[in-house]
Amino acid sequence: MSIEINSQKCVGCGKCRDVCPGTLIALGRDGKAFIRYPRDCWGCTSCLKECPVYAISFFLGADIGGMGGRLHTEKEGDILKWMIERPDGSVTVTEVDTRESNKY
Repeated sequence: MSIEINSQKCVGCGKCRDVCPGTLIALGRDGKAFIRYPRDCWGCTSCLKECPVYAISFFLGADIGGMGGRLHTEKEGDILKWMIERPDGSVTVTEVDTRESNKY
């Protein structure tokens, strides 16, 4: 499992670095985030949820049923959208109202 950080989208805010429980994300000399040890990524997706510019995606390998798709999040107000983009171009979106996410 691993994440991918798009350096063209990254604004260098460091939020992903701050929430990574494995301290795997760092900021480079250019101020952009990068993952130091991709193989050590736990797949917790904390960084995806914190990135304000959606520069991080999570690889969904065949071993977890993802068939090579990528997961990323986007937020619109209180709605957090979990978006899976498959290699065939199809997209599945699951919306979570963050006001209700910890209700149960």
